[in-house]
Amino acid sequence: MALRIAIIGGGPAGLMAASTLAPHAEVDLYEHGKQPGRKFLVAGQGGFNLTNAVDGDELMKHYSPPGFLDEALRAFGSGAFREWLDGLGVGTWEGSSGRVFPRKGIKPVQVLERILDRLGQLGVRIHTEHAFTGFHEGKVRVENKEGAFLPEADRVIFALGGASWPVTGSTGIWPALFRGIGVEVLPFRPSNCGVKVAWPAAFIQAHEGKPLKNVRITAGSNSAWGEATITRHGLEGNAIYPVVPALRDGVQELVIDLKPDSTEARLLERIGNKAAGHFAEAVHLGRMEHALLKAFTPKEASRDPELFARYAKALHIPVTGLRPVGEAISTVGGIPVDALNPDFSLRDHPRFFTIGEMVDWDAPTGGFLLQGCFAMGRWAGLAVLRHP
Repeated sequence: MALRIAIIGGGPAGLMAASTLAPHAEVDLYEHGKQPGRKFLVAGQGGFNLTNAVDGDELMKHYSPPGFLDEALRAFGSGAFREWLDGLGVGTWEGSSGRVFPRKGIKPVQVLERILDRLGQLGVRIHTEHAFTGFHEGKVRVENKEGAFLPEADRVIFALGGASWPVTGSTGIWPALFRGIGVEVLPFRPSNCGVKVAWPAAFIQAHEGKPLKNVRITAGSNSAWGEATITRHGLEGNAIYPVVPALRDGVQELVIDLKPDSTEARLLERIGNKAAGHFAEAVHLGRMEHALLKAFTPKEASRDPELFARYAKALHIPVTGLRPVGEAISTVGGIPVDALNPDFSLRDHPRFFTIGEMVDWDAPTGGFLLQGCFAMGRWAGLAVLRHP
């Protein structure tokens, strides 16, 4: 008799688990929305980073907690993922930052369509508008427009998502159901999100929406070099997201290096005997970066070269908090990693697996989030086949 698997959730992790299992088992995938992969499509609107070019040990360094995803990433790293995509007819190319994108001309919706076409060819039964609503005597309960039922399954893989971007279906409403069977669930907190800054009124009125370019932003021991956008509420962007973990853990300020490619001594050398008011021009400081410097430094900095250079290399910006979970690109929280076996099955309910963003792991943007979800789906699927 064929192995029967129920997958709850049609995001990247669930889709990969289905693809892995379908050649060897009967697979039913239940998605509570009208179509699978909605967050996958939304993620593609901001530049579709499918994965990152780094692989092996270098890839694993980008995930926390350390070691949790190592086996999954070792078995299905970025190179293996790109080969899998190529088998779907989705060629990829590597950007200068190491981010990996679909071949030019291939849109996110086309990538999703090719994944779903492959699942159809493999015989996966996809049931949309079927919501997971709880547990009953060791089985899962699913509801559709006609009522509730208990799918027959030898194993259940949950890929229910976190709490970011609720419009895509990641509403984070499932924790109470898991707590009902004795599974601890940690509160969701934002990750890869904007930070709140109490801007001076005149500053934000003049500069909302403008970018800070080529800056290094540090919070605690976390640091990133890149860009950040001034928003009405604060800052967001690829130089902000990697420092969010430190802010989430209690750090209350950002330290911004406005000229990361120069030392303080080099800035003073460039200023030389320049007259007050011309220091920014002498060190080639951008207009937006100069405006930020003036907004958060005393007037003396425009007349004192040493003070100007010191602030340009370490401008302290108080942070009042993080943007809400619903605005975050990803979240932390959910199922604690120590509640799982190495194959992502629950220690107290080994027939149930939890994968993707519903588990308490973290990674930066740049392709690492999707890579982590696909690797988890692959690893859980292989685990089911090893121990049916």
